[in-house]
Amino acid sequence: MTYQRIKEKIYKWIFAILAFASLFFLVGIVIVLFKEGIPIFRETGFFKFIFGQKWYPTQNPPEFGILPLVLGSLWVTVGACLVCIPLGVGSALYLNEIAGFKQRQFLKPVIELLASIPSVVYGFFGLVIVTPFLQKLFNLPTGMTALNASLILGIMATPTVCSVAEDALSYVPRSFREASFAVGANRWQTLTQVVIPAAGSGISTGIILGMSRAIGETMTVLMVAGGAAVMPHTFLEPVRPMTAAIAAEMGEAPMGGSHYHALFAIALILFLITFVFNIIAEIISRKFRIKLGLSG
Repeated sequence: MTYQRIKEKIYKWIFAILAFASLFFLVGIVIVLFKEGIPIFRETGFFKFIFGQKWYPTQNPPEFGILPLVLGSLWVTVGACLVCIPLGVGSALYLNEIAGFKQRQFLKPVIELLASIPSVVYGFFGLVIVTPFLQKLFNLPTGMTALNASLILGIMATPTVCSVAEDALSYVPRSFREASFAVGANRWQTLTQVVIPAAGSGISTGIILGMSRAIGETMTVLMVAGGAAVMPHTFLEPVRPMTAAIAAEMGEAPMGGSHYHALFAIALILFLITFVFNIIAEIISRKFRIKLGLSG
């Protein structure tokens, strides 16, 4: 066996080990979440834990109903989608279909730069600027509400939606546009009836990944959502999403106690939700690649 072949085998094994290390860490995380989260289901019951409307883990006796936390995450995620979908998809359409070369060279890095800003900076901006603005605008007791968190999370998720949607639009063959123009369609008709449907799967993937970013964010919602573990009824009320509950309470939960296991169970449910989102995104993305003949 030549030296070159030995060298190639060593590289092959190194890369294989690195690849399987990621799988190993994922399996380890899942095992720990199940191991530490399952005991609370035995103690309180699965349905009572999921659908209970009171989260008072430190009172005596404690109550571990996480429905307010789940709904808090749902409210801020839906609100974030209402912000990031128009901004992200609209930005992608402008960059790919309308903007000139110089505009695209300037705008695309600026939009992607939003993704590199630390979440604590977004949270600080929301706390100092957006919170008092919303409090005065709606005459609220506090500006730290689901709406505040939704606005900040929507801006944070916009680069993800824009980047993936713009890539999807760029993969639409030029012949689709030329054929549309050839039969007399204008630019708007071509955009709405040809380009967007052709890139629909890729755009959907970007939206789902943006939702995953929003529902999994911790620091921002911890700073601006208000932290109230109550059933939300409007966007103008404080909420406590699941991620904020874990971050705020894990330090005070006695190791091995019910509160400790309940937080791990929340983390397990959050992991499963984001895992499902990413699986759906991958399925849609794969269909998109096959549709355009790019699977190989």
